[in-house]
Amino acid sequence: MVNSLHCLISGKVQGVNFRSWTKSQADNLGLKGWVRNLDDGRVEVVAQGQEEKLETLKGRLAQGSAFSRVEDIQCQWLDYEKEYTGFELRL
Repeated sequence: MVNSLHCLISGKVQGVNFRSWTKSQADNLGLKGWVRNLDDGRVEVVAQGQEEKLETLKGRLAQGSAFSRVEDIQCQWLDYEKEYTGFELRL
């Protein structure tokens, strides 16, 4: 199994470069997975990697990027057998 974290972030997180910022944060931490906008205005993230680096990403997501305003973040650990090869932006 791969350490996998699934997060849903709400607030002012769409249209403010949040997905690109998230990818940059994940890349800097050496994490794999993906980020995408949801129709309800939230952003969804699945990240895989070392647990301490995932915790670091979770903290950064809670603070948000310079132009975002995070109102709520809900994260849960997942048991994924599939391992991603990089971190991608999804539509």
